[in-house]
Amino acid sequence: MELQLNITGYLLVLLALLHVFFPRYFNWKKEFAAISQLSRQVMYVHTFFIALVVLLMGVGCIYAATDILHTRLGHLLALGLFIFWGCRLFFQFFVYAPELWKGKRFETAVHIIFSVLWTYFSLIFFLAFWTV
Repeated sequence: MELQLNITGYLLVLLALLHVFFPRYFNWKKEFAAISQLSRQVMYVHTFFIALVVLLMGVGCIYAATDILHTRLGHLLALGLFIFWGCRLFFQFFVYAPELWKGKRFETAVHIIFSVLWTYFSLIFFLAFWTV
């Protein structure tokens, strides 16, 4: 199970680093031109902090896998991370509109990859929570 938490950690670090490319990939300069400066800055700041939290989740999984599995605080953390990624998985199917990805090869592939990733994260943290 420690190995799975380590793998999860490295995947989370990679996911956090991918956030650096969001503004360019999603063409935020053009997309956000019509919104207020405050709204634009909120998007950038929230993206930064989401990336930071995901990075810290990853670092925790890499360097504290034993503690996550064998302490009460670790189990509580795993429960919280299970809820976090479980909610993210729910949003993948019930908040994002299917029109954003259906019938589009690349977007469908990304939808499937991230659905599998959110499922994996949810499962690993659920199992870490239940590990005795």
